[in-house]
Amino acid sequence: MTNLRLERVRTELGDCTRCPLHASRTHLVFGAGDPHAEIVLVGEAPGAREDERGVPFVGAAGNLLDRMLESIDLARSDIYIANVLKCRPPKNRDPRPAEIETCVPFLFEQIAAIGPRVVGTLGNFSSRLLLGTKEGITTLRLRTHDVRGLRVVPMYHPAAALHNGSLRG
Repeated sequence: MTNLRLERVRTELGDCTRCPLHASRTHLVFGAGDPHAEIVLVGEAPGAREDERGVPFVGAAGNLLDRMLESIDLARSDIYIANVLKCRPPKNRDPRPAEIETCVPFLFEQIAAIGPRVVGTLGNFSSRLLLGTKEGITTLRLRTHDVRGLRVVPMYHPAAALHNGSLRG
């Protein structure tokens, strides 16, 4: 089943050239999954593999995310996955304020178009952004926060769990 509102957001974004990141990207990574999902997961920005393929969360972090979903009887096709930024920052550096300012309206439109029951933020960056706080993921994680009518649940980013096995619990 299609989601016309989500398709309109994608059309409006087009082949975005609104910030300098477009010059170094291979693919714009809009998002993927069920356009009517009850759960939306939000990461920071595409990495090298995501940029190559145009799909969020591929490679090792994506494989771990898939296993995490399977452990709670979900699949990628049951949820929607997006990032704050739609283009990869060079050398995976942190997003800059102007880049965030350019991309975040599209993320909020994606979330509004899907209308999920829960938004899971993956890692410090997306958690701080959506919650409007400077608190870190260790403090914020696994508590439900009500933000603009959304239930936001911060979680560790799968890439962090790859580097620190104790975070996989």
